[in-house]
Amino acid sequence: MEKMPYQVALDTIPAEPPASSIVSTDWRQTLPTLRSDRVVLREMRVSDAPALFALLTAEEVSRFISPPPSTVEGFERFIAWTHRQRLAGTYVCFAVTLRGFDTAVGIFQVRETHPGFDTAEWGFALGSAFWGSGVFENSAALVLDFVFDTLHAHRLEARAAILNGRGNGALRKIGAQQECVLRKSFLRRGEFLDQVLYAIVDSDWRAARGTATTLNVH
Repeated sequence: MEKMPYQVALDTIPAEPPASSIVSTDWRQTLPTLRSDRVVLREMRVSDAPALFALLTAEEVSRFISPPPSTVEGFERFIAWTHRQRLAGTYVCFAVTLRGFDTAVGIFQVRETHPGFDTAEWGFALGSAFWGSGVFENSAALVLDFVFDTLHAHRLEARAAILNGRGNGALRKIGAQQECVLRKSFLRRGEFLDQVLYAIVDSDWRAARGTATTLNVH
């Protein structure tokens, strides 16, 4: 999801307070916490804004995604927007943290492209210090379990600019299948870029996962 659905220019509602700590089984009310032995994915908080601003606005991270918010306050508004979209039942965004630490080092977004999440699109951004560390693979596995087991999606799509070699490699590594090239489909810094469309379908994910359950919800 290199073109983020959030648009700074259209969001003028002040940031809301951090999400309640009350645990709910309904993801629309509050996201579950997803855990592996290396990472913890949780609801984003307004207090995550400074860390996300520092990590996701770096040139090497932002060069192939829609421009992230340009200020800490902009990230606060973005985080509040994610809460409103989650309440509407059309979108979720997890903060990525390392096990034993609570600082957000990246995000995973999922939005419905067909009512009820029959088809969804996902995207991710991770601080460059954590590239190649296994954080992406661990986080992606948790998100995929959530998408197919909780959202009950049948198809999950992703787009990556052809020039984004790391993004393409990451998607292939977790089993996403290349389906086509979308020519001149992504406007970035005044230039239209070709993108690759990838997809993972529920039957392929379940076959790859086997009978193991990797999703721990708390």
